[in-house]
Amino acid sequence: MMSAPLPATGLQLRSLLRSNGEIELSLADVPVASPEAGEVLVRVGAAPINPSDLGLLLGPADLAAARTGGSAARPTLIAPVPAQFMKTLAPRLDQSLPVGNEGAGTVIAAGEGATELLGRTVAMFGGAMYAQYRTLKLADCLVLAEGTTAAQGASCFVNPLTALGMVETMRREGHTSLVHTAAASNLGQMLVRICRADGIALVNIVRSPEQATLLRDQGAQWVCDSSALDFTAALTDALVASGATLAFDATGGGRLAGQILTAMEAAIIRTATTYSRYGSAVHKQVYIYGGLDTRPTEFNRGFGMSWGIGGWLLMPCLAQFGDETANRMKARVAAKLTTTFASHYAAEIGLAEALRPEAIAQYNRRATGAKYLINPQKD
Repeated sequence: MMSAPLPATGLQLRSLLRSNGEIELSLADVPVASPEAGEVLVRVGAAPINPSDLGLLLGPADLAAARTGGSAARPTLIAPVPAQFMKTLAPRLDQSLPVGNEGAGTVIAAGEGATELLGRTVAMFGGAMYAQYRTLKLADCLVLAEGTTAAQGASCFVNPLTALGMVETMRREGHTSLVHTAAASNLGQMLVRICRADGIALVNIVRSPEQATLLRDQGAQWVCDSSALDFTAALTDALVASGATLAFDATGGGRLAGQILTAMEAAIIRTATTYSRYGSAVHKQVYIYGGLDTRPTEFNRGFGMSWGIGGWLLMPCLAQFGDETANRMKARVAAKLTTTFASHYAAEIGLAEALRPEAIAQYNRRATGAKYLINPQKD
């Protein structure tokens, strides 16, 4: 069923990595698929640019050497990819791929079993969200409360479910408190609010005094500035007080993961009553879930023998948690969308604007307070 005649096509942002080592961003006219049973067609009103989106959109392209083309309404941007990255990107060569993990918009048509959603605002997760229209299954939608805007619901999935997934992982693995890096981000601020509500001790690691002030003003108890001269001492003190033995690291590269493990070991030893030349028997774990720092991950083995560094991704964890837990998490997000799970954006841009070098230079900074929102209808 539909509330009005459907458009034949809609614009979609696509990323193409050619075999010659160049990424091309462009806008394409794609057919608008009528929804089948259990599906809805959504007029997309907002879709955030997350770090995970940038990996597909831009990859490791050298943006300093980018060149533009096309027209104002249909711009293109082409940038070279350094040769050392091409081998790992081989599976995506010469494929024009849609971008955008999540978004929100208005249901304008619905298949059998979904007609009650006509006219409702829904949040969506399922890829290809940087588009004017998106057809997808009901299972990939979250119906939002009446009066909720697309912008308010655009970031319902990635950041909120990642933050809740961290807490769920903590509980399942027998830890009692957390450490989080890049903690002044939208996701980090959500995690502060979640942990306050749930009575969980949280150690926040930020990269500047301004970010530390931001989190303390929001009620964060332990905030450690990695740019401060006393960072290691402050982190160790916070770990002693909180008892945290699990960390989630958004930076990935550099020495931070190793510094966290070392500080965890120092905190445990500070209160130990026995000595072992193998270090403490308490397991210390750092999960890397982002790549804000593209350097290699470095660490010195100064934290005993009971430790782990590994990767952590939301979707495999949700599958492991099971439908009941995942649905409980989604319901919590929907109930607290404008409070606990509220997101903030530096700017709203259209599809064509998203391909302009000046906009890319801003949202590709991946800096606190620089999150962008794409409104596919704006152009």
